[in-house]
Amino acid sequence: MALTDVAIRNAKPDTKAIKLADGGGMFLLITPAGGKLWRLKYRVDGREKLLAIGAYPEIGLGEARRRREEARELIALGKDPSREKQREKVRARIQAADTFKAICDEYCEKRRRDGTKGWAPATATRSEYLLSLVCGSIGKLPIGEIEPADVLTAIRRIEGKGKLESARRSLQLAGAVFRYAVATARLVSDPTRDLRGALTAPTVTHYGAITDAKKAGELLRAIDDYEGSGITKLALQIAPHVFVRPGELRHAEWSEIDLDGALWIIPAGKMKSRKTHHVPLSRQTVALFREVRAITGPSGYVFPSVRTRTRPMSENTINAGLRRLGYATDEMTAHGFRAMASTLLNESGKWNPDAIERALAHGDTDKVRAAYHRGAHWKERVDMAQWWSDYLDRLRKGAEIVALHTHGAA
Repeated sequence: MALTDVAIRNAKPDTKAIKLADGGGMFLLITPAGGKLWRLKYRVDGREKLLAIGAYPEIGLGEARRRREEARELIALGKDPSREKQREKVRARIQAADTFKAICDEYCEKRRRDGTKGWAPATATRSEYLLSLVCGSIGKLPIGEIEPADVLTAIRRIEGKGKLESARRSLQLAGAVFRYAVATARLVSDPTRDLRGALTAPTVTHYGAITDAKKAGELLRAIDDYEGSGITKLALQIAPHVFVRPGELRHAEWSEIDLDGALWIIPAGKMKSRKTHHVPLSRQTVALFREVRAITGPSGYVFPSVRTRTRPMSENTINAGLRRLGYATDEMTAHGFRAMASTLLNESGKWNPDAIERALAHGDTDKVRAAYHRGAHWKERVDMAQWWSDYLDRLRKGAEIVALHTHGAA
């Protein structure tokens, strides 16, 4: 006889367990302690087994019967309901671990240690920050349940704050995370592939840079009169001489710099190109580095953070220094020192363009350019570094510099 809700509610425990049958192998087990537990007795491969369906009243009579029928369908297909239940628990546990945030962390860790293709420290920091903006909305969701609309909502929140470029880049990085999940068999397809064209295109802006010789001299004189932090002033004074990217300067460590040998070797892991870069140091640059060493040396970061010596100077420090000197973002930036060097060196006509490209650590386009770190080509870069620092000294003093459009080392 089938059970009723009234019969279940009125059932009382006894000194021994009681079984109340409902049909189809299912019964309600009433324990001496008063617990009421749904169980299903069935046979698979000739063996009798017992499936725990749940406890009453959390699982009511109707829900228990529905689960019984699901189990019987599995049995009819030759499957063991108990084994399928365990598999479902494992799948749920894996799914819970495979949240967007968890896979983001895994992907970022992989990119940090991805050999020659790995992220440079500055790139890693920026990328992890941008992904954290996305994680604020979808980080806790299982990656397999995330739909294009979920991603778009997360990106729209960034876009709504006027951060159009951050929104664009965040979407790109989120797509990379989803594709990594696909590659590691935790996702079928990338939901961001259908979002192309959904965002407002940011206005392309170029780094502010002074490329006029006279204005460059004015900038150098302004830097010499800088009244802020002494370390910031020295960073501003060194930046025009070395042609490196702002992140490479900020992350410089004393172990990389040989002042006696006038050489700075930047490890591949810190370079955008992921290749070791050699920077010849002029006499003026060595003298400036010696001033810094007296303050922050002999180990650790050359330009440490004001808060802790275990971290480098903030990425905004040099730009903030330029703003303090009165230069707007569209006039001059930390990155602009590279454009200044590239423009004025090329306009001088004294140096092979390939030597200038190597000094700027731009990608090597052929074997000839790849040779610019050794032999006679290295000597040209050493000579060019010294000529450039001497040239900056003349600009600082207000000398009128006339471009010499002739090739060959000075």
